[in-house]
Amino acid sequence: MISWLPINNDSDFSIHNLPFGIFSIHGGLKKVGVAISDKVIDLAALADHGLLKEIGGLAKSVLINEYLNDFIALGNSKTNGLRDHLRLMLTLESSPLKELPGALIDMDQVIMHLPVRVGDYTDFYSSIEHATNVGKMFRDPENALLPNWRHIPVGYHGRASSIIETNIPIRRPKGQVLLADSPTPLLTPTDKLDFELEVAFIVGKNSQLGQSVPVNHAEDYIFGLVLFNDWSARDIQKWEYVPLGPFLGKSFASSISPWVVPLEAFDAFRVAGPIQNPPVLDYLKIAGKKNIDLNLKVYIQPQDSKQHLVSNSNFKYMYWNMAQQLAHHTINGCNIKIGDVMASGTISGKDKNSFGSMLELSWNGQEPITLANGTTRSYIEDLDTIIINGFANNEYGRVGFGELRTQVLPAN
Repeated sequence: MISWLPINNDSDFSIHNLPFGIFSIHGGLKKVGVAISDKVIDLAALADHGLLKEIGGLAKSVLINEYLNDFIALGNSKTNGLRDHLRLMLTLESSPLKELPGALIDMDQVIMHLPVRVGDYTDFYSSIEHATNVGKMFRDPENALLPNWRHIPVGYHGRASSIIETNIPIRRPKGQVLLADSPTPLLTPTDKLDFELEVAFIVGKNSQLGQSVPVNHAEDYIFGLVLFNDWSARDIQKWEYVPLGPFLGKSFASSISPWVVPLEAFDAFRVAGPIQNPPVLDYLKIAGKKNIDLNLKVYIQPQDSKQHLVSNSNFKYMYWNMAQQLAHHTINGCNIKIGDVMASGTISGKDKNSFGSMLELSWNGQEPITLANGTTRSYIEDLDTIIINGFANNEYGRVGFGELRTQVLPAN
């Protein structure tokens, strides 16, 4: 499949991808766009010229919108049908898209925004390598996993209001910290600010209160995937998390990539997940390949310095997959809504260079990382920028997310 639009082989936004996002130009209206190569397709412009007549439901109120929620509500069959239609227009030599002014906009001319109105956010803890590393550090090296971990996709409800898009900086958070030589805590900016490498899925279909989503139908409720950085303040978290779990050490910010890649775009990159032992309960049993071979990279870029690769991981490592996460999330009748974000939890592999957090990479500060400029990091410092990339690539083609970039500013 060859497009008349030039697309580099290393572009995340190949003709196989066609992800959706919300963009604006020079402070103008926010609109639904599609990424292709180094361009953004303005769907409202196509609709104005009658090029989307085959796709029903694409009213202006859907395409000129602050969020993708109304667009997602059209359903996966409709939104994927639109991608097929765009793919045809991008491959036809006689395509009317070629001559349509304003339909293809240079990416460097647009501002990307938060893609969805997030009603609820759940963060899972689904990497066995990550959970094992944390258990070795803080509990028992011989019995690192808690007794429930291999039986349920562990998770917690996070803070939706502080989910931010790429290029939005965060402030170093403050909170209560208990120092090793003090009997009482003090209020202080965190000394252990950390990134967490994650992939999140966007819920694409509502369920009813009291309804459980069967694991074999769970993917019908997933619209697409984004990159996700679930920022963590490890010292604040350590003091507060007993007995009820994460709170201020997590709720200050989570960063999300602007382009939502439809789940269908990853069909050619499906792989089998790890063998689950002991066997899971029936409501979590899956058939087929549910993991995705998705390369993930994290860079630290100090101010006025080059970026330095610190983590080279892969989404395929996940012990608990998205279908199991969603089935477990709803087994008690909890209802889900379009735009809800469900994040994977930190994604770590078996090798140290594939660990998905500074907590693991520096082994809680005992083994600092040396960056390209000669400085070292145990955790993230002020004015550092964390950059996350993710892409799947094989003989089928390349499908990726672009870049998720966040700089850390000093505490107020």
